[in-house]
Amino acid sequence: MDDNLIIELYWARSENAISETDKKYGGYLKTISYNILYNREDSLEAVNDTYLKAWDSMPPQKPNVLSAYLGKITRRISLNKRRDKRAEKRGGGEIDLVLDELSENIPSGFSVEQEVDAKALTETLNRFLGSLKETERDMFMRRYWYMDSISDIAAMFGCGESKVKTTLYRTRQKLLAAIESEGLI
Repeated sequence: MDDNLIIELYWARSENAISETDKKYGGYLKTISYNILYNREDSLEAVNDTYLKAWDSMPPQKPNVLSAYLGKITRRISLNKRRDKRAEKRGGGEIDLVLDELSENIPSGFSVEQEVDAKALTETLNRFLGSLKETERDMFMRRYWYMDSISDIAAMFGCGESKVKTTLYRTRQKLLAAIESEGLI
């Protein structure tokens, strides 16, 4: 079903909106969540929470790109679930590694006074991603948005893990340079 029709189902408060969303995007959302939580039950719960959040937010929201809208909700819910679980019990994993890699290049700890800078950072990041070669951008997004493992990315792109690691390192360095050139660090 077309995304606009699914959105119209939400606006019409039709229960079919959720089943149509699940048919079209269920696998996509489960993958995002599983890559963050590494637990099938928690991932299914996060996806169900995504459907509830989508139901509660449409209307008034009318997303331009439904997949991105749902993906963002799923990602946020999954990261919150992961944070909550880590508060209960400490442990390592891919997400910690991904966040550590990025933390070297992106300012953190935004205060109220820095909210204006957050918008500038978003604009800089969007320009930066638009300037990358397709392979660099796709690897970067697979790692830092979808939180895929290095080995999964290497398999997707048909290359070795060392190439993926090198590409990601160089891309993070370019990101740091872009952020610094904008005066955001």
